Amino acid sequence: MKRKIRMGMVGGGRGAFIGAVHRMAAALDGQIELVCGAFSSSPEKSKLSGEDLFLSSGRAYGSYAEMIDKEKRLPEGERMDFVSIVTPNHLHFGPAKLALENGFHVVCDKPLCFNMEEAKALQKLVEETKLLFALTHNYTGYPMVKQARAMVKNGDIGDIRKIIVEYPQGWLSTKLEDSDQKQAAWRTDPKRSGIAGAMGDIGTHAENLAEYITGLQITEMCADISTFVDGRRLDDDGNVLLHFDNGAKGILHASQIAAGEENNLNIRIYGTKAGLQWFQMEPNTLYVKWLDKPMELLRTGVGELYPSAQAHARIPGGHPEGYLEAFANIYRNFAYCLQARLAGVEVDEIYKDFPTVHDGVRGMQFVESVIKSGKSEAKWVKF
Repeated sequence: MKRKIRMGMVGGGRGAFIGAVHRMAAALDGQIELVCGAFSSSPEKSKLSGEDLFLSSGRAYGSYAEMIDKEKRLPEGERMDFVSIVTPNHLHFGPAKLALENGFHVVCDKPLCFNMEEAKALQKLVEETKLLFALTHNYTGYPMVKQARAMVKNGDIGDIRKIIVEYPQGWLSTKLEDSDQKQAAWRTDPKRSGIAGAMGDIGTHAENLAEYITGLQITEMCADISTFVDGRRLDDDGNVLLHFDNGAKGILHASQIAAGEENNLNIRIYGTKAGLQWFQMEPNTLYVKWLDKPMELLRTGVGELYPSAQAHARIPGGHPEGYLEAFANIYRNFAYCLQARLAGVEVDEIYKDFPTVHDGVRGMQFVESVIKSGKSEAKWVKF
């Protein structure tokens, strides 16, 4: 019988930003329920966070290892079905590996993990266990991003020649990490974030969006990586020239010192017939710039869109859908796939559309390649 999918969470306790986002997104379509969690490295804080979320005291665990061990011992009708990992980068690998080894499916925040060694180990484990693994590159969840992907795949804009993707933010224009700002502190700490700052945090979103929409892969890059804020230990700005596997050329720019910018992720894709343009801060609109006729504006929920776009819109046109809904599309699709697996049936191909461990490995390859290129005297570095 069809039922809600049961979720356990690692991280995301009191004071955490992204954990609350994941919980809201998972709950939005009524397909998933939170049943347990190890919400903090502090057992006491984890228990308090469990109380905040109305969990029974016995399901708010002191560590992810305890959670996975005790949940595995519960009857099949009670235990969690998957683990959602919402910790800083250096704490992704441990719970993901342990969950997979114990038969639990995984949803993990991006980037996949701390380094390439961990990424490949997780990829191998997913392939061996055949368990579901979703990576929350949430910008792929927007309906008009899926419309753009479908238009490219259908040949509507012709052969792709040029891709320009940028993600400017301004919130780290000062040395915010020296204050009590938790998000700034771990993102600028190489022991917790990894070898990259801005390029790992938001540059990976730009890379993933470019490859997701176009279906192309980056093969080479030439990067200029900078740290503008005195005393900061990781990059806060980067400019990258890209070569793609079909011969297309691209430009990727990511910055966290672009004063006044919020989350201005945007992408332009130019083919032989038309160009596409999409802005994350105005996500319900896709601009189609034709070579031989006037520009079109396609809108979420309005007119005839490709099925993949229509399937990921929830409400009539003119009612804004945004960040949480895009996140929720990943969780909903993951839930549908898991429900189908539990029932022994096939799921519609539309709902298999969510980022996987393989996208995570691409992201880690991007991080390592862009930092290598930024430090190298060579003009181009292989991806």
